Amino acid sequence: MVSIQIVLFDGFDLLDAIAPYEVFHAASMNVKDNLSVEFVTAEGPRSVKSGVNDVLLEAKEKLDPTRPGIILVPGAAGAVDGEGPDSIPAILGRAMNTELTRMVEHALHQKDMVIAGVCGGSLLLAMGGLLEGRHGVTHHLGMDALAATGVTTVQARVVDDGNFVSSGGVTSGLDLALYLVERELGPRIAHAVEQLFEFERRGTVWRDVGLVPRHGTAKAEDDENSTTNKVGHTDSAMLNQSRIASVFEGEWATEIMTPIGKLDVALSISTDKETIRGKATQGEETVQFIHPVIQGNKLTWSLPITKPLRLNLKFEVSVDGDKMIGTAKAGVLPASKLIGKRIL
Repeated sequence: MVSIQIVLFDGFDLLDAIAPYEVFHAASMNVKDNLSVEFVTAEGPRSVKSGVNDVLLEAKEKLDPTRPGIILVPGAAGAVDGEGPDSIPAILGRAMNTELTRMVEHALHQKDMVIAGVCGGSLLLAMGGLLEGRHGVTHHLGMDALAATGVTTVQARVVDDGNFVSSGGVTSGLDLALYLVERELGPRIAHAVEQLFEFERRGTVWRDVGLVPRHGTAKAEDDENSTTNKVGHTDSAMLNQSRIASVFEGEWATEIMTPIGKLDVALSISTDKETIRGKATQGEETVQFIHPVIQGNKLTWSLPITKPLRLNLKFEVSVDGDKMIGTAKAGVLPASKLIGKRIL
């Protein structure tokens, strides 16, 4: 018996949940008593509102992370732009902060368990720190954000990374579900469902096997991944850049206003004639700036964070006296405002 649990949460995308449900239900008609599919939530039986016109679906059971089979997580439906409570990042953030993240993390360590993410569902799991180092895909608007969580993104309709399978695109739940039917029950059952739906899967399912294709490569800058960066080349440019860089020196207490919570981060920045360095402390964790660069009167760098979710943020700040202002951004997620003051 293949058990399929489709997880619902407030603001879920209807098509991401309904399309796979229809595919799995059609497959169950061809394999009597060998497949079951149901809607579940992290909280237990309840009515769940979708993110499109508050359509209600009824979840009959609580998600069971120990039951062998497939757990499928859909994406969210909401505003693409903006930082309001109805935006897709905010909806995904609220779902991530429920018991769902802990339950899926438990399921990932179970034998005979597959986690599937449809469209933004992959981003929901990645924001919870569950997919770092895995291969995956999401909606094209969220690929930068997915990469910022530490996922190795793949431009494919469906990506198979063993016990984690993901799909990207608004209708990709059909392709993902048909692939899982073929993987679990065989190609003849998947073909029968395709015949019934008059729909054929799109694209090649990407897996990390076989020969590696050759890619054209361009020479990267020597300091691309360095935690320090030259601030000038000629003597005059170096003097000017050093003067600009010096305004960033010091110890800074900063606040980052993210869509799902405020971060208190202490920054320590130092410079000399040729380099600028920095480190950030959040709680008990301290990490070095990645590739800090002076651009005009602004300082930019990248930084991995783990709270309130796991992301690689790109920072851009400027300084006016002892005040710092700027932004922190991950992919297409809304930019978060940063404010700070020099304390030393």
